[in-house]
Amino acid sequence: MTPDQLESAVAAGMPQAIEDLKRLASIPSVAFPGHPEEPVLAAAAVTEELLRGVGLSHVQQIPVEGSFPAVFGEAPAPPGAPTVLLYAHYDVQPAGDPAAWRTPPFEPTLIDGALYGRGTADDKSGIISHIAALRAFHGRFPVGIKVIIEGQEEYAGERLEAFVERNPELVRADAIIVADTGNPRVGDPAVTTSLRGMAAFTIETRTLREPVHSGSFGGAAPDALAALMRMLTALHDDNGDIRVPGLPRGTFLGTGPSEEEFRNTAGVLEGVSLVGSGSLADRLWSSYAITVTGMDVPTVSGAINAVQPAARARVTVRIPPAGDPKTTLDAITEFLQQVAPWGVKVSFSDFVVGSGFQADSGGRARSALNRAMERAFGRAPRDVGAGGSIPLVNTLLKQFPLAEILLFGAEDEDAAIHAPNERVNLEELRRTATTEALFLAEYGSPSALGI
Repeated sequence: MTPDQLESAVAAGMPQAIEDLKRLASIPSVAFPGHPEEPVLAAAAVTEELLRGVGLSHVQQIPVEGSFPAVFGEAPAPPGAPTVLLYAHYDVQPAGDPAAWRTPPFEPTLIDGALYGRGTADDKSGIISHIAALRAFHGRFPVGIKVIIEGQEEYAGERLEAFVERNPELVRADAIIVADTGNPRVGDPAVTTSLRGMAAFTIETRTLREPVHSGSFGGAAPDALAALMRMLTALHDDNGDIRVPGLPRGTFLGTGPSEEEFRNTAGVLEGVSLVGSGSLADRLWSSYAITVTGMDVPTVSGAINAVQPAARARVTVRIPPAGDPKTTLDAITEFLQQVAPWGVKVSFSDFVVGSGFQADSGGRARSALNRAMERAFGRAPRDVGAGGSIPLVNTLLKQFPLAEILLFGAEDEDAAIHAPNERVNLEELRRTATTEALFLAEYGSPSALGI
């Protein structure tokens, strides 16, 4: 097919693609503990159905130990053509407080050219961009196709990492498209060349056998909640830089957002300062970041006059591409033990780790992607980093060091992923799917292969 024909085919298929995204995003496929499993399995089933409908010769759900199934599909390569692996994930972050959403999080709502709802961008847009691109070929693919759609990336992505390490031939490919990133702004094409790794853990402090009256015992009885807050605030200095030894600030060689762009995108309130030092690119893409993402404490509405015997917090760490998640966890947990006041009992549990990624300078696949993206967006892409983590990427790099890994997608910086009012811009989704279709055709051509 010619580039014009591919662009027309993707555009013609967008109404169906949007309906598919609405259907998929209406499923609350939150793969976190404590959430029902049935919706996650339902999302796997819909993903499998969608892949079966694009002309792949083989599609199946594959069990992943300790996790939800991955959905796998493939079509053999034409003689002499390379194979491309397409990745995305069908699980989503919890919606959080429904009152913070302008529309119901699991009722996808179209407003001004954007589809709102949890997972519409992260990462069900990735699934649909693959589906829309593959549909354009009507089952006659110019390259070998492999697709793997993960079911628990947001909570325990290391489980698919272990699966890939045990089954490398299943996903072996010459080029890998990871559709779980996006552009700095809508219409501003970019390829993500750097990902931070991640780690997370739960910390618990204990001081008393049970709650005691704050009037009778307060002032002498050690408060587990106060101890935990002191420990967590000790992780950063007054400027917001990390105080944990062995976690230095890094440097990103490319250009990051301006402070004005970042403040607008992040929704920083007027008069509130940003934290940390170094350029924004350094802070967001090449340095460590520690965030307290949840605490188990009495609610304000349910508070009683008592000194707390125990408190818990969930802590998430973002790690530079070259950093080691396990070493990072050791450094942080050791530091927290050292700063624990009053001899409080401290324990750690529920560890999660994922490695970062740094792309090479590029090769034939990157050149083909550059040409495809320039045609789809009207200008050449630039390199950017991403502060988020995709645990599988570094494992794929280790398993297939000669494969080119390409990260792009429809999740622009204003998409509010992991936050209330998540949305995907539908024109961005079309351009992303068009880019992928053009790339597959370009990469499968003799000129792209240098023959």
